[in-house]
Amino acid sequence: MAGSKIEIRENGPLRVYAPFEMVDKDGNTYTLPEGEFVSICRCGMSQNKPFCDSAHRANEWKGESAAK
Repeated sequence: MAGSKIEIRENGPLRVYAPFEMVDKDGNTYTLPEGEFVSICRCGMSQNKPFCDSAHRANEWKGESAAK
């Protein structure tokens, strides 16, 4: 989709800005209105995967935030 943006957050999740379309293994889609965003877990500790629940904060997870 044109216009989508993914931001790598310092020691945190990936923030994905709408418009975008996420499709699960069963073909179900998840979309948001333009201008909204969703945070995707990078640390692997979220109880709400693939979405971030801020578990990285309590566990002091550190992650690279520079795109290479």
